[in-house]
Amino acid sequence: MCGRYFLHSTADTLTRLFGAMPMPLLAPRYNIAPTQPVPIVRENAAGRREMVLVRWGLIPAWSKGPDARFSMINARVETVAEKPAYRNALRYRRCLIPVDGFYEWRAAGAGKQPYALRARDGRPMALAGLWEHWQDAGGSEIESCAILVRDADRQVRPIHDRMPVIVAPESFALWLDTHSQKPEPLQTLLAVQQAPELEIYPVGRKVNSPQNDAPDLLDPAADAR
Repeated sequence: MCGRYFLHSTADTLTRLFGAMPMPLLAPRYNIAPTQPVPIVRENAAGRREMVLVRWGLIPAWSKGPDARFSMINARVETVAEKPAYRNALRYRRCLIPVDGFYEWRAAGAGKQPYALRARDGRPMALAGLWEHWQDAGGSEIESCAILVRDADRQVRPIHDRMPVIVAPESFALWLDTHSQKPEPLQTLLAVQQAPELEIYPVGRKVNSPQNDAPDLLDPAADAR
């Protein structure tokens, strides 16, 4: 599960990670939530990388449009190739989702304790994602995305049983390449977690509300249980 994340890296830092490309002006964000616009990195028709803003919460091209009953913010790697909502995007519309880290919640007594998870070296990371294009009869268009999730690795398992698929820089080209359609490397990418060593620590419960978005959301919690 990945239901919140944060991204505050500068454009220069993201360029060093993904390479030079067109990108929108990004403000630091510390509590990114579903349905909000988020940046993704994808290949355009010319095979060049670009960063664009899309809605977090995938809207299938064949659907009637956004539906509050279905969040579709995460796609499970175990079933993504079979689900009608995701299988075409998996084949033709893969993307990378830049993050500085993400949040997970662990059961703690009668409630849940939020934790921040980020690379121990402080560098941004890329999550495996899918994007989709939806258009209604009147011509209104929405581009949207979902984050791929898998079983948690040894680092995350004490906090949560699921985690996003983190793509190492040396695998960016493989994940974004939807032209060669090589199934074995793709299956390998999805099967092997490429997470760096993570720093994991409890944070305050202000992060529970998506209306809160400030740097102090990443401060360690003094009263964590």
